[in-house]
Amino acid sequence: MTEVSVGRPLKVALVSPYDHAFKGGVTDHINSLAAEFRRSGHMVRVIAPCSDPETVDDEDFIHMGRPVPVPSGGSIARITFSVWLRPRIKELLKREQFDIVHLHEPFAGVLTVNFLSLAESENIPIVGTFHTYKGTRLYKVGFRSLAKPYFRKLSGHIAVSEPARQFISRNFPADYEIIPNGVQVDEFADAEPFQHLKDGKVNLLFVGRLEKRKGLKYLLSAYARLKWDWPELRLLVVGPGKPDVDSSRIISERNLQDVVFLGRVSDEDKARYYKTADIFCSPATGRESFGIVLLEAMSAGASVVASSIAGYSSVITDGSEGLLVPPKDELELANAIERLIKEPALRHRLQVTARQAVEEYRWERVAARVMDYYGTLLRSKQLVLSS
Repeated sequence: MTEVSVGRPLKVALVSPYDHAFKGGVTDHINSLAAEFRRSGHMVRVIAPCSDPETVDDEDFIHMGRPVPVPSGGSIARITFSVWLRPRIKELLKREQFDIVHLHEPFAGVLTVNFLSLAESENIPIVGTFHTYKGTRLYKVGFRSLAKPYFRKLSGHIAVSEPARQFISRNFPADYEIIPNGVQVDEFADAEPFQHLKDGKVNLLFVGRLEKRKGLKYLLSAYARLKWDWPELRLLVVGPGKPDVDSSRIISERNLQDVVFLGRVSDEDKARYYKTADIFCSPATGRESFGIVLLEAMSAGASVVASSIAGYSSVITDGSEGLLVPPKDELELANAIERLIKEPALRHRLQVTARQAVEEYRWERVAARVMDYYGTLLRSKQLVLSS
């Protein structure tokens, strides 16, 4: 990792508004960033609300507030509304003497907003990373005006993708550094496939929470179209939740066979399912700021078919690292999957290109870019103090 020119390891606070006991994109991002920073000798405290602190395997984790579930952007966000956090945060900042406070989704909860006001009063540079794309309705109901004074307290601004930058900059114009999510490439590349599923069938894989916006029903409809002509096709569904009414109806009415719902699985088993897959499909309908599931599949060597939504199009180019189809179009989805079944040479070409492209998203490279950004902010602060 590139070392910033401050002459010593940094002490960094990574602050999340979301329940740290519940796996999700932001939580995984923070944990991976913390691991890379620590590997390079920096000291990191991860700070977040947590429903079950005993499940968090991090001795430097600091539990702040009890989360409650609230609807957000077609999903459920687990954030804290505790009014007793402010004195604890103030005492923490004085005790820890952080070099950088890095807030993820600065306006997503009481915790990050309190850090915004209190870290500035301690003259600590504050970085905000914005992960979402078209996320919350709060921006449409006057929240923007209320949040502007807090936004101005940020020393630096990061967006995880160009779509995320476009969304947040419409509400809060500023200079944003685009630094993507990372992926543990080797964990997926070196995973062992499930041998009992390598039985001659073509394995089609879906990974994600069973929420409507993830588009499972469109994949089930496409699968139903394909199954008659390709009886050796199998669909593996990995992720928490239950199929919605439409998905259940499609399965029942079309009497779909070889659809295997695997539920929530461990990280190790998730990597193994990716490695088992011949084709990975993500038919999400929108609101995805980034395509981390695409990177995971690419790392494992699965061919990718995905919706041509903004967050996914920023990760793969149609016909290069994978195939993109219009969202909510079951016919085009079926055609793209069938094309990959029929054309193994195309599948191989996409896999090779994808495997090369994913190298740019290794966590050590992503973390180095974040650390370099910290260094830029700290050098700017030093220049201001010395002038």
